[in-house]
Amino acid sequence: MHGTKTYLSETATRLKPSGIRRFFDLAASMEGVISLGVGEPDFITSWSVREACILSLEQGYTSYTANAGLLELRQEIAAYLSRKFQVQYAPETEIIVTVGASQALDLALRTIVNQGDEVIVVEPSFVSYGPLVELAGGVPVPLETRGADEFKIQPEQIESVITSRTKALMLCSPNNPTGTVLHKEELEAIARIVKKHDLLVISDEIYAELTYDEPYTSFPAIEDMRERTILVSGFSKGFAMTGWRLGFVAAPSTILQVMLKIHQYTMMCAPTMAQYAAIEALKHGEQDVEEMKKSYRRRRNYFVQSLNELGLRCHLPGGAFYAFPSIQSTGLTSEQFAEQLLLEERVAVVPGNVFGASGEGYIRCSYASSLEQLQEAIKRMRRFLSRL
Repeated sequence: MHGTKTYLSETATRLKPSGIRRFFDLAASMEGVISLGVGEPDFITSWSVREACILSLEQGYTSYTANAGLLELRQEIAAYLSRKFQVQYAPETEIIVTVGASQALDLALRTIVNQGDEVIVVEPSFVSYGPLVELAGGVPVPLETRGADEFKIQPEQIESVITSRTKALMLCSPNNPTGTVLHKEELEAIARIVKKHDLLVISDEIYAELTYDEPYTSFPAIEDMRERTILVSGFSKGFAMTGWRLGFVAAPSTILQVMLKIHQYTMMCAPTMAQYAAIEALKHGEQDVEEMKKSYRRRRNYFVQSLNELGLRCHLPGGAFYAFPSIQSTGLTSEQFAEQLLLEERVAVVPGNVFGASGEGYIRCSYASSLEQLQEAIKRMRRFLSRL
């Protein structure tokens, strides 16, 4: 640096790089790796959706859309949320189309957080939550869940970390990395605390389409929660559209119109051709989602049962496409287990501690791989464990 002046943001400099990326980079440099690390569907986007994108290009739809996104897409999102999850939003004033759910989370936090505000982050959590709170000027407050509770939030735990500075609670159900789904009664218990302490909730529902055992309950559908909730979702997981980078956020207009200002200045709008593809996905793609879901459910059942048979205790995840088995019986840390498994048997998993302190002693395995690959991964893991 020149002289004594530092040119870098202290907040950005302090951020740790994503713990997931380190293992991806290591795995990418090796031959014959079975990756259970990537949080991405192994299906490609439905043909009709790809065709809609191609058609939009052929018709020359290549200019900017409105900042909030194509009105037709916002109308389809509103209709979908109403039809699937019984939550109502006005497409003109309460929905923004974003560049992935990641941008929606960033927008939500920048909109509500003042310097020093505390945001409760339920852990294990997706790796970006804490850093995004910090980048918005807030303080992430971890709320650790336990494997013994299947990583479900206990309402009294929330109250134990609330202070006069608490602004919001970040929820993710189905959860990444644990696959845990919060049922309606559990959400209602959380809602009572949210109301009592006058909090907001950022509800990350990106895996809402992928629940296996019962209908999904969206947090804003809980009584009195719509006005307190910023709903974040998108097309990446359920519709197998990760590379399209398309998400959305729905919230009361008083919150959303402030979000829109930030979005105007930082992003302008989401990619036009991806928006046309998403219209097709919402209009005609639900059958494809159901087919993918059936396949994930079969894989989940096989993989979780196999992990338990190996002696790696694992609860049956209700949603998403992750298993989060305990590796405590091996005596290794999460990092040691993941690194040795990769180097010795060429199976890539993510150490649980990258998702927060309560993830230590666990690993995240994505079962969004073919059944053949999962069977081979189990064979290699069995060999690895037999040597320990």
